[in-house]
Amino acid sequence: MKIKKFLFFLVILGNTLLLSGCWSKKELTDLAIVAAIGIDKNEEGRYVGTMQIINPGNVAGGLQGGGGSQGPPVSIVTGTGNSIVELSRRTSRKLSRRLYYAHTNLIVISEDLAKEKSISHILDPLERDAQFRSTAIIVIAQGSKASDIVKVLTPIDKIPSNKVIKTLKFTEKQWGENITVNMQDAIKTLVSPGKELVVSGFRVSGDVDKGQKMENTQETEPSSLLYAGSLAIFKNGKLTEWIDGETARGSVILLDKLNASAFGVKWEGKDEAILYELTRQKTNVMVKMEKGKPRVSIEVQAEGNIGEASVPTDLNNPDVLLKIEKEIEKEIKKEMTMALKQAQKNKSDIFGFGDTLHRSNPEAWKKMKSEWNDVYFPEVKADIVVDAFIRRTGLRNNPHQVNK
Repeated sequence: MKIKKFLFFLVILGNTLLLSGCWSKKELTDLAIVAAIGIDKNEEGRYVGTMQIINPGNVAGGLQGGGGSQGPPVSIVTGTGNSIVELSRRTSRKLSRRLYYAHTNLIVISEDLAKEKSISHILDPLERDAQFRSTAIIVIAQGSKASDIVKVLTPIDKIPSNKVIKTLKFTEKQWGENITVNMQDAIKTLVSPGKELVVSGFRVSGDVDKGQKMENTQETEPSSLLYAGSLAIFKNGKLTEWIDGETARGSVILLDKLNASAFGVKWEGKDEAILYELTRQKTNVMVKMEKGKPRVSIEVQAEGNIGEASVPTDLNNPDVLLKIEKEIEKEIKKEMTMALKQAQKNKSDIFGFGDTLHRSNPEAWKKMKSEWNDVYFPEVKADIVVDAFIRRTGLRNNPHQVNK
């Protein structure tokens, strides 16, 4: 009996030696949780990193709402360095805690910096860091410093980085002139030989200095506001042009990333008399060689509803609906053509036609690869076919104007 107890004791003792314990524990009180990082360059040519650090005690009451009498939900710390790694480590002189990037979900890059050099120099050290999330969203600070975007406090979403990301995703789903690009997507595009990068811009309006104070979260109309901007077109990793409006939306359609939008078409001599709410869209792109030159075939399937009719229209008549569909198709094709011409003017294949050619005809791509953006892409001919379908006309088939 004693031998069994002794053996049992040895087994228990042996198992304790195999337990790892908490050798890698990280106490919350020892960490400075970075929600967002803004990257600029100063007059000396050094990187300037602006860290948006969460104040856990001031966020614990809930992530919604303005802040009341408590302190700000985030604190801002800046650091400088000749590289991203250096500025991060040099920032330790200003903090009593270790910078923790596992929850960083937003990277803001200044417009000037994005124009000056390839953003791959910025993304490279971030990707190498095992702590940093590859799903972090990238935006370009349009017309301002990246630090301005990171510093502004927002009234509805306590953590400003969440406000930027949610706004970007919401407008992407509702309007379609912006797209959400994370670090992983950006790096894949940058290393792809047949596709250039497109990133959404973000703007700040009003008084930036007032936007950094808690009063900005307690006003019905904030002194400073963050909102989605234009689309940034890149070439070889550098920002070359901003596009917005119909050109931006046409680009999103060509990228097959349009979730929903609203198209106004001319009817009965009145501009935008019929509003078509697009709810579903699919774009197929094929590239083939004709007489030694690449030719692109683009087919778009669109589906949606009639959202508004401001002129007398018999929406019960199938022939009328067919004519409206033709007008919708013309409008969508027009915007796509505008987008293609703008990209060709910038000599930047943001639509990945080169990548499509690479997959369908590797031999032809091998010959054109080195001069694709500068020689072949600007001269590419595209055949665009749009098939729009009206699924519903709404609860009212005939507009009020019919009875007047």
